[in-house]
Amino acid sequence: MITIQNITRGTSLADKAHVAQNFAARGRGLMFTDPLSPGEGLVIAPCNSIHMFFMRYPLDVVFLDSQNRVVFLYESIKPWRIGRIVKGAKAAVELPEHTISSSGTQVGDILSVE
Repeated sequence: MITIQNITRGTSLADKAHVAQNFAARGRGLMFTDPLSPGEGLVIAPCNSIHMFFMRYPLDVVFLDSQNRVVFLYESIKPWRIGRIVKGAKAAVELPEHTISSSGTQVGDILSVE
């Protein structure tokens, strides 16, 4: 498991996150799973777009560039939606709904993913 911290704001986004380790895991993401609990998350890399097909719950999604700088945010993206392609994104961090607002995360912030 890894932790995801917002270095810019001094806040935590996840302390029990997983990494999608291979192509199949990246494609499956969180489809067909139970909702994430606070502190959980999934890091998908490489990734510059997501879809919410077969999801049962909304997510917050943070897109990061190669320096872990936040380049785009989806707050409460609902099931059965298609996200846009995020220029410059190298990874997506899928988090429980409302994590972005509770952590104060904004575009331009730097995250630590360890």
